[in-house]
Amino acid sequence: MQQFLEAPRTGRVSIAVDNREGPEFDAMLRGFGAHTERRMLDVGDFICSARLVVERKTRDDFESSIVDGRLFSQLPNMVANYGRAVVIVEGEGDERRLSRAAILGAYASIIADYGASLMFTRDMEGTAELVFHLARHEQMANKQPMRIYAKKRTFNPSQSSRAIVEMLPMIGPKLAKSLLNHFGSIEGLAHASEREIAEAAGVGKKRAKSIKQILSYPYKEEDDKLY
Repeated sequence: MQQFLEAPRTGRVSIAVDNREGPEFDAMLRGFGAHTERRMLDVGDFICSARLVVERKTRDDFESSIVDGRLFSQLPNMVANYGRAVVIVEGEGDERRLSRAAILGAYASIIADYGASLMFTRDMEGTAELVFHLARHEQMANKQPMRIYAKKRTFNPSQSSRAIVEMLPMIGPKLAKSLLNHFGSIEGLAHASEREIAEAAGVGKKRAKSIKQILSYPYKEEDDKLY
């Protein structure tokens, strides 16, 4: 059963904050006049209403999430469960591990493939202020309550296969479908050579190398730390 957290009767905005976010956010959000509630969120870092979820990433984590594919596994869940997804990239600086083309490609995928909004802030306070105004707009203007728990969505086998392939580096829904059509199944993709993957429509050598590295990388439990 879905559970909702309504804005307090005083008219204050309510915002759910994921437990993994720093406690500074509670103080900042309360400073703007919000009521905060900490939970282990299934989806996103901040829940602003029944239809809007926010994922916060520092610039370094944003690039890491592109490389390891986390971002492109998080986005489908955000959009499927809340409809309105916002990705906030926080921080300034020109140093990059990824090329400008790779970063711009990720920006394009977030917006064009997933229909999510992409916004940038200078620091944590800027992020807190933006999250507050998103929540206030949702709860005060649109009267949207806050849903803490994500809806459980059931996928059929083909949808599950596509969702798994989307977790690979820099793979969106369209390319996931192309790869599955080309190789027939996840098993077919896993058994394909790097050259065969590169020759599939729209993949290319660099992306094929990243995909093959993930598919063949030996699992190491000591490296598998959530936080």
